[in-house]
Amino acid sequence: MRPAPAPRPRTWWRRLTATTGLLALVATALVGSGTSPAAAAPAAWTPKPAPMTTPWTNQVPVDKPLPEYPRPQLTRPDWTNLNGIWDFAVTGRDAGQPATFPEQIRVPFVAESALSGIQRRITENDKIWYKRTFTVPADWNNRRVKLHFGASDWQTTVWVNGTQVGAHKGGFDSFAYDITPQLNGGTNTVVVSVYDPSQTGGQAVGKQRINDVKPHPGGGIFYTAASGIWQTVWLEPVAAAHITRLDMTPNLGSSTLRVRVQTAGAAGRSARITVSSGGTVVGSATGPVGGEVSVPVPNPRLWSPEDPFLYDVRADLLDGSAVTDTVGSYTGMRSVGLAKVDNILRPVLNGKFVFQTGTLDQGYWPDGIYTAPSDEALKYDLQAHKDLGFNMVRKHIKVEPQRWFYWADRLGLLVWQDMPSMDTGKVPDGPARTQWEAEYRAVIDQHRSSPSVVMWVNQNEGWGQYDQARIADEVKAQDPSRLVNNMSGVNCCGSVDGGNGDVVDNHIYVGPGNTAPTATRAAVLGEFGGLGYKVPGHEWYPGGGFSYEDQPSIAALNNRFVGLLDAIRVGQLPAGLSASVYTEITDVENEANGLLTYDRQVVKVDTARVRAANQALIQASRNPAPPVTLPTGQNKSLRVTTPGHTTKHLRHYDGQAFTEVVNSGSPAVLKADATWKIVTGLANGNCYSFESRNYPGEFLRHRDFRVRRDADDNSALFKADATWCAVAGNGGVRFTSANLPGSYLRHIDSEVWLATPGGGKAFDSPALFAEDTTWAVDAPLGPVIPRSG
Repeated sequence: MRPAPAPRPRTWWRRLTATTGLLALVATALVGSGTSPAAAAPAAWTPKPAPMTTPWTNQVPVDKPLPEYPRPQLTRPDWTNLNGIWDFAVTGRDAGQPATFPEQIRVPFVAESALSGIQRRITENDKIWYKRTFTVPADWNNRRVKLHFGASDWQTTVWVNGTQVGAHKGGFDSFAYDITPQLNGGTNTVVVSVYDPSQTGGQAVGKQRINDVKPHPGGGIFYTAASGIWQTVWLEPVAAAHITRLDMTPNLGSSTLRVRVQTAGAAGRSARITVSSGGTVVGSATGPVGGEVSVPVPNPRLWSPEDPFLYDVRADLLDGSAVTDTVGSYTGMRSVGLAKVDNILRPVLNGKFVFQTGTLDQGYWPDGIYTAPSDEALKYDLQAHKDLGFNMVRKHIKVEPQRWFYWADRLGLLVWQDMPSMDTGKVPDGPARTQWEAEYRAVIDQHRSSPSVVMWVNQNEGWGQYDQARIADEVKAQDPSRLVNNMSGVNCCGSVDGGNGDVVDNHIYVGPGNTAPTATRAAVLGEFGGLGYKVPGHEWYPGGGFSYEDQPSIAALNNRFVGLLDAIRVGQLPAGLSASVYTEITDVENEANGLLTYDRQVVKVDTARVRAANQALIQASRNPAPPVTLPTGQNKSLRVTTPGHTTKHLRHYDGQAFTEVVNSGSPAVLKADATWKIVTGLANGNCYSFESRNYPGEFLRHRDFRVRRDADDNSALFKADATWCAVAGNGGVRFTSANLPGSYLRHIDSEVWLATPGGGKAFDSPALFAEDTTWAVDAPLGPVIPRSG
């Protein structure tokens, strides 16, 4: 996302160029069976008042929040959730373990959040400490015990019963330690320290900035930092030899699921993978661990946003014929790639092009900051996408818990996953690069089996950019089954395009603007929109919000947003655009450009209307209308089609464009003024320009929204202003501006303007908008009378 815009002149465009159930093993785990209560919460602990309350803020349990099984793609029935009240302390960054822990925090909510009960600013000079006790269930005897962290930001060190068991760097990947040697058979103590320098360090930080944790003005596109444990902490018993990960890749060409079973302590053993549907086995295969095993899935039911069908998967680790470990999982059979469609390179799902329409989803919460207050809340934003008709989501500058991906898989949303960037405006040093790449590889491995993930987005708008081409090649080598985006926003903010990857990705505000495909890369709009509306009573800092284009009313917001989607459908899609990401699904702190408010209490837009616009866009990509073509080199007239005005034609007079009644008895000069030579577009060969027949070399163009006839000064701006792209209208042709796509040639009160659906100016009036912007291309009106002056 671009930084918050400064105030702009009015001519703003010139600055912009049904799922089956899982195996019983999976189902048991997912609902949290096997969880034992976390440590009892002291009566003194309470959460802090949240700056905004979501529907789930006051429903978070004190002693065991987020009780759901945290790892849906690798499930076992036995586990213990350690979320809940931990002792807490803050020391200097270089201090050792404190003698006392005077406060208490609710894990896994970050220290900066209200739901943690701390709600305090943590700086680069601080180290935060956690402590709690636990006991291991008696029926876990003779198994190894692993301590898991879903994620902790950033440098995390862990001790069990006084012995350090591990240290981890990274804020977005999960990690675990075998703590069996440290266990004492009774009450055990775990201590965790976390150092998080946020933007002052060199690590992946995303949108986090060390700011006041209470609402305040400013902040722009950056938000409150999230320090420490922010995903579920849990215990799991495993066999000495056990499965650690399933890497699953569908292969539709051979109707197989290719599975690589990753293990610990199981060298030389084999694994059996079974795929089933509704309890019926559809395929099974056995092979060596660490090697690829192809499991037949005959006549696969394909996963898609319309039918997000999931197969159940079971993996058994074998020692000879004995099963020594079993895990449950799931998969979706689908393929992702690029293909030429009507000679345009497009992303394809299951071999077919479907336009990917989504939003920018930043995953922030006013009560939990980085951590959704509940699993229901985590699901809510994704369900909102589905309700609004979107089929895609770009997870922006953050990596969510695995349950978020589970819901995306279940609900059927295509996911573009960003790797969180390092800080803006800095050139990362060697150690920072090494750490960032190691964390990115871990993120890919941990989420590579989710069918929803269709693209990895490496870098964004040049933030902490380096080695773009090499990184894109390496990501593609690590996961060739998905698309790779080397830089989202290659046209923005000093970005350097690596020139490779599968897509060329522009950011255009408000847009939608032009993004052109190449011979090797599909065209996508990685960010656009940013339409703002502040809902009284639902602002993070009342009066402090900003957007890329404020809307005066809910009605205006709806009209403008639907107008943008319609513009993509009629203009950008036929011209080669294959995907778009609207900024954004919710407001975030002082950003007020969400389709929902930050507290998720209000959906700002008309859900049915937006869903219809998205469905029309998706349907248009499946059944594209033939392109509208005009006869270049011929003289024609443009006649009004608005009922009651169909005898009017577009003419120029004193350099400006008007509509006037023209008939056989009209003066010759009027007939000439209303005659135009159609030529190939001055700025785009797929579009058109209209040359005056009695002022050769002068063209119909827009300037400050008014349409006029001007001489070609050979500038790029003039050529763009004088280029019009033809799209089908009801009973005629509509002409959209080449450099302001989605704005149309419109007559109103006999004047001719460049008008925008949902725009705020008088000539943008919604009444008869479609009719007023539809023209009949008719025969010329009379002999040409060349003249000058």
